[in-house]
Amino acid sequence: MQLAEQTVLVTGGGRGLGARIVAAFAEAGARIVINYRSSGAAAEELATKFGPEQAVALQADVTDAGQVAELFRRAEAHFGGAVTTVVNNALADFSFNGDARSGAASISWPEFEAQFSGSVRGALNTTQQAIPGMSGQRFGRIINIGTNLFQNPVVPYHDYTAAKAALLSLTRTLAADLGPHNITVNMVSGGLLRTTDASSATPEEVFDLIAASTPLRKVTTPEELADAVLFFASPWARSVTGQNLMVDGGLVMN
Repeated sequence: MQLAEQTVLVTGGGRGLGARIVAAFAEAGARIVINYRSSGAAAEELATKFGPEQAVALQADVTDAGQVAELFRRAEAHFGGAVTTVVNNALADFSFNGDARSGAASISWPEFEAQFSGSVRGALNTTQQAIPGMSGQRFGRIINIGTNLFQNPVVPYHDYTAAKAALLSLTRTLAADLGPHNITVNMVSGGLLRTTDASSATPEEVFDLIAASTPLRKVTTPEELADAVLFFASPWARSVTGQNLMVDGGLVMN
C-alpha cells in the first residue's frame, strides 16, 4: 500500500517528534490521526493546517484501553475505513536532563511503572485495537519509537531505557505473531534529538559532545528520524519486520 493510501495513527502526535512524523506523512499524502493526551491546542492547530480530509486531532490516553478503543472508533468514523498504520510515539512525562535523573540508589519503582505503562502498555493497547482492521485488509504497519540508550547508555536513564528495551522485545514478538496477517512491526531508535520538548532541558554541551562522537559529526533532527518512520510504512519495507533501525548519525553501529 502506497503512503498516500494509508490512514496513519501517530500517538503523541501534537508536538515534538510526533508533530514532525505527522508532517512527514501529510507531505506524503497520507491521512493522519493526530492523537494527544493533553496537548489539545497544538494538535488541533496541526490538524487545521492539513484540513479535515487529511488530518483529525483526537484525544486519548493510550495507557487506557477503553480510551484507545474509542480513539479507533472515532478515527475510523472520520476517515471511513480502518487504520492501516500505527506509530507508537507517545511518551510518559519525561525530561532528558541527565543532571536531574534518578540514580541507581534513589530511583523508585513507580518511576519504572510510569515508563513501562507509557511505552509498553500504550503500544499494546493500540496494536490490539489495530489488529482487526489490519487483518481484514491484509495490510498493517506498526512502528514503535525506541532509543539507542539501551545499546549505548551514555546517560543512565534507568526507567526510560528499561521500558524502551521491553518495547523492542514486544516489537519482535509481535512481528512473529502478526506476520501471517501481512502486518509488519518495526522500531526506529534515535539518540538525543535536536531538539524536541523532551530534550529541551539537555545542556548545549551535551549536544556538542554527542555530535563530536558521531561519524556524521551532528545530532539527529526529528525530521531525519521521521524519514526512517516513513521508510518502514512504505512499500520499500514490505519484507522488513522485527527490526530496530538506529537513526543517530552512526553513534551506535549494529
